[in-house]
Amino acid sequence: MDKMPKWADVVLIPLISVVLALLVSGLVVAIIGESPLRAMQIMVRGAFGSAYGWGYTLYYATNFIFTGLAVAVAFHARLFNIGGEGQAALGGLGVAVILLAVDWPHWSLALAAAMGFAMLFAAAWAALPAYLQAKRGSHIVITTIMFNYIASALLVYLLVNVFRVEGSMSPESARFAENTHLPGGGDFAGFLGFSATTPLNISIFLALIACVLVWLLIWRTRLGYEIRAFGQSETAAVYAGINPFKIIMITMLISGALAGMMAINVVMGEAERLVLDFTEGAGFVGIAVALMGRSHPVGVVLAALLFGALYQGGAELQFEMPAISREMIVVIQALVILFTGALDNMVRMPVQKLFLALKRRRDHAARPTPEA
Repeated sequence: MDKMPKWADVVLIPLISVVLALLVSGLVVAIIGESPLRAMQIMVRGAFGSAYGWGYTLYYATNFIFTGLAVAVAFHARLFNIGGEGQAALGGLGVAVILLAVDWPHWSLALAAAMGFAMLFAAAWAALPAYLQAKRGSHIVITTIMFNYIASALLVYLLVNVFRVEGSMSPESARFAENTHLPGGGDFAGFLGFSATTPLNISIFLALIACVLVWLLIWRTRLGYEIRAFGQSETAAVYAGINPFKIIMITMLISGALAGMMAINVVMGEAERLVLDFTEGAGFVGIAVALMGRSHPVGVVLAALLFGALYQGGAELQFEMPAISREMIVVIQALVILFTGALDNMVRMPVQKLFLALKRRRDHAARPTPEA
């Protein structure tokens, strides 16, 4: 058997890839005349050195968990859903519609309704490219890209012409009622130093629950088995009686609903109103999170935490080292994606050979020596 242990695939290879990406990033920082070690210290301190930093890191990670899970579920069916941006945007629209339409007496009731509408709107948006793939053969990558732009244009139109407060020039909705505001980090974790200024809110628990539910779905249900079987071989799945149309539609509906849940964290939790471009690229980061996390919920959480730290640490780095611009932070993030995605085999193949050599050595040592 020449396969690696599961822990090496999920933890060791991504860890090596991240280290290589940070080393290359350090070279780039050194070329512009700054200290790589000081830059790394600032990023780590900014992301993990205080309750304030942790609050923002976990807030960003919550977004990436939802979008990463969305991509991961689709990956298991070999569907490349890169429409997380548009699906999350429609999820935000669903949140705004229900929270502005009803006078909710308590945030818990508002949360339940907002979750339902966010998943409904986002799943409906994902259903359109799914149907085109299942019935017309349109490639899911092309259609989801197109629907991202359509969703963005639709949101701009609605914010300017429908939701915008009368007399205001800002393309945003009215602020949600006080009763709908979610408990923040200062409310449920104030004893850890979190304050009301942190955007962290109870959505992080929803993200972790979603991880457990996705794990149960993919590895403990018949539907999950059918999704994985379809992803491994469509021909074999059809021969086994699995309906491709059903699998494509259900998988994309679940994927879209997960992406839409990101709106709970941002629209309902942090902004407390619908604003323009609230997704801020989280749908695309979700692709890297799913790739780095090997489409497993545990891996997705770890990868989301890493990218959350890169976002928050990068913001602190840009503030304390003006020579490092926002574009430089994007370069560092892109290098992590490059090494964990496109250059995965560059790390994987040597690691596989190493484990194979170690196994052969153990087997050789275990052989009984011939008697003299």
